[in-house]
Amino acid sequence: MTGLGLAGQVALVTGASRGIGKGIALELGAAGATVYLTGRGKPGPLPGSLAATAAEIDAVGGTGVAMPCDHGNDAQIRAVVDRIGTAAGRLDILVNNVYDSPGAARWLGKRFWEIPPQAWDAGIDIGLRSHFVAASLAAPRMIAAGRGLIVNISSPGAARHMHNVVYGVGKCALDRMTADLAHELAGTGVSVVSLWPGIVNTELLQLVPRGADGRRVVTLPGEGEFDLDAAESPRFAGRAVVALATAADLADRSGHAWPVATLAVDYGFTDLDGRVPGAG
Repeated sequence: MTGLGLAGQVALVTGASRGIGKGIALELGAAGATVYLTGRGKPGPLPGSLAATAAEIDAVGGTGVAMPCDHGNDAQIRAVVDRIGTAAGRLDILVNNVYDSPGAARWLGKRFWEIPPQAWDAGIDIGLRSHFVAASLAAPRMIAAGRGLIVNISSPGAARHMHNVVYGVGKCALDRMTADLAHELAGTGVSVVSLWPGIVNTELLQLVPRGADGRRVVTLPGEGEFDLDAAESPRFAGRAVVALATAADLADRSGHAWPVATLAVDYGFTDLDGRVPGAG
């Protein structure tokens, strides 16, 4: 799914060094956008970096601009949005994706009395509060232009128990925020949606080795087994964002949470391998 449907548009994707954020940034670039991407800008335990993602965006036809940012620091988030305003003069798309996935992974399947308060702070501050801050800074620029799209990367964990209490509370609150932001943005030309990827074959899950049967399977406590060879690529969610950004019915979708697979069926896009993971 390439092309120049977003030529001239400017996007900000938070947490785009790797994983879903990287996949979204690449698809926005492939559609012709200038993509500003944030992350801690420091080497982490997993492959990938801001600079590498920016270079890959350039390679697929977009323009990638790496901007190190600690999303626990409001001043740094403001500096990112201000810099985009100065350099580009516009901000058309904001994707709130940043999340401490490696840190949260240690608490998968833990009951609430087994999780320390610090896990709540990390999950809610970075996975929710920072999204509110970024949206509140981006919205006035979008409103002034009479157009814009804010995408909050959420999860079916907003609607059912998944992983643990902290995860579910954060995602449920994020979807509530999406609905309320949309209510207050009605009539401005700015739309906001939550996006629900499925199981995504990120760099973290790529560490799962093949078993004796040749399968790559991850077992999530209390949730079952998942075949990673059937998982989504990170770019599947990116194609959903591009489809939304160019959709005639975007305003009608504002305020709601959308599974990536549902959007794939509705808009007719596929994953990199031609599948529609999770459809049916």
